[in-house]
Amino acid sequence: MKARGRGAAKRIALEVLGWLLVVAGVAALILPGPGLLLLAAGLVLLSQEYEWAEKRVEPVKRKALRAAAEGVATNVRVAASTTFAVLLGACGVLWIRQPEQPGWWSLPEAAWLPGGWPTGVTQLGSAIVALAMIVYSYRRFRLRGEPAPS
Repeated sequence: MKARGRGAAKRIALEVLGWLLVVAGVAALILPGPGLLLLAAGLVLLSQEYEWAEKRVEPVKRKALRAAAEGVATNVRVAASTTFAVLLGACGVLWIRQPEQPGWWSLPEAAWLPGGWPTGVTQLGSAIVALAMIVYSYRRFRLRGEPAPS
């Protein structure tokens, strides 16, 4: 009986995590973040329970890998992506530290670094994931020369 309960708890936990990743992935398609990566991870988890999710994993995975290959196709793209990721991380550190509003800031105080430290943690996490994806993509598509999925 205990094994059955643990199996059900594991299934529910994976399903909740899968849905959270799908929602976060959809949000990250619009907001800064690894949208396709989160969406693919969520669909992989949901595909263990749902046939409809299993059918959608491969197209999303292909699209994410194609985007990863295009992101490192040239040195300019690698430099731009890396610069953006580092700047995003620096912004995250700024949000986490929450420095006082500077004198030149003419907007209300509530508009200075809105969201507080949770926003900074999210930015820093996104920057780390982005840098890891740049390294992974560079190694896979530039160094090993694997073709981008079509």
